[in-house]
Amino acid sequence: MPEGGLAALRRARVMELMARERRDVLVVYGNAVRPELLRYVTDFAVLEGHAVAVLDDDGLTLFVETPYEAQRAANETRGVKVRFVPDVIAAARAAAVGRNIGLGATVYLPTGLARAFPDAADLTEAMLLMAVHKHPLEVEAVAEAAAVADRGYAVFRNAVRPGRREYEVIAEVEAFLRAAGCADHFVIMAAGNTEVRGMRPPGDRRIRAGDLVTTEITPSVRGYYAQLCRTLVVGDPSPEQAAAFAVYRDATEAGLALVRPGATAAEVARAENDVFRARGLGEYTSSTYTRVRGHGLGLNVDSVPSILESEDFVLEAGMTLIVHPNTYHPETGYFVLGDAVAVTDSGHRRLAATPLELFSVPA
Repeated sequence: MPEGGLAALRRARVMELMARERRDVLVVYGNAVRPELLRYVTDFAVLEGHAVAVLDDDGLTLFVETPYEAQRAANETRGVKVRFVPDVIAAARAAAVGRNIGLGATVYLPTGLARAFPDAADLTEAMLLMAVHKHPLEVEAVAEAAAVADRGYAVFRNAVRPGRREYEVIAEVEAFLRAAGCADHFVIMAAGNTEVRGMRPPGDRRIRAGDLVTTEITPSVRGYYAQLCRTLVVGDPSPEQAAAFAVYRDATEAGLALVRPGATAAEVARAENDVFRARGLGEYTSSTYTRVRGHGLGLNVDSVPSILESEDFVLEAGMTLIVHPNTYHPETGYFVLGDAVAVTDSGHRRLAATPLELFSVPA
C-alpha cells in the first residue's frame, strides 16, 4: 500500500492526468447523489449539500457548505484542507479563476460554477475512465467488500422468518455491517409475491410463509462498494418459483460468461436478455420492469458502465462490476440475482462466494 493509502494513489493519478492535459488546477464538484469523482480526489463522500474540491501543486482544498460536513471531512480525510464556507461556488471560483483549469463532474456542475470557467477543459470523461480502470489495490478493496456482503447475506438469511417485520430483518444486517466496519453501506429488500414490482427501503410488512424475499446488500470497504443480490423463499419453493429462478440463474450465468476484456456492456446485457426472450419473457427486460442488467462498482453504489444493450462500453482488465438480471416475473413476482466480478486479463474473477441458489428458510 502506498504511503497515504488508496486516496494518495488516486490523487497521484489525477495529478498525472492534469500534467498530460496541461492544467495547473482541477475543480471537481460533488453532491450526495453523484459523489464519485469528488470522492476519487478527496476520499470524502458528501452527505449534505454541495461540495467542491480544488487541486493544484500547492495541495487539495475541499469547500463544504455545512459545519457538520466540514467536521466529518476533517475527521475522514488526510492531506486535505477543509473549508466551511457559506457559498462553496463562490469560494471555488475565487480559488481557481484566472488559471489553467480542468473541470470534473461537469454533468452535475452548478450553473454558477460552469459559467465562471468558460475556457476550462472538461476532464470528466478522463476521470471516469481512470476511476473505472482500477489499480490492483483498488480491486482488492472491492473484493473485501464482496466478502463482507457474503457474510451480510448469511445474517440476512438467518434473520428472515415468518412474523418478523422487514425493518427488523434489515436492522440485524445493519448491525452486522456496522460491526464489520462498514458504516457506509446500502441495503434494500422486498417480501411478497406477484404484487412486488421492485425493492425498496424496509417497511413494516410482516414476512409470511410462501413469500419471495429479495435483497441487495452493498457494503463499502475503504470507500469501495461491492454488491450481492439474492432471493429466498419462506418455506419450500413452489414449482413456479423454482422454474422462475432457473431463468434468472441461466441469465446471470450467460451474462457472466461474456465478462472478459474486449466484450462490451451491450453484449453482456444481450446475453442476459436473450435468456428471457427464449422463455417468452422478453417484455420483462424492458425499462417498464427493470432499469439495468448490472452496473459498474467502485466509489459509488452504481458506477460506469451501465449494463444495457444500448451501452457499447468496452470492458477491460481492472474493471469491477455486477451482473444482475433483476426484474419482474409475471408468475412469481420480482426476483433478484447478481454477483460482483473483477475483469482480468483472461476473463473475470468472481468476487462473491454465496452460491447462485434460490435459498429457502423454514416457514
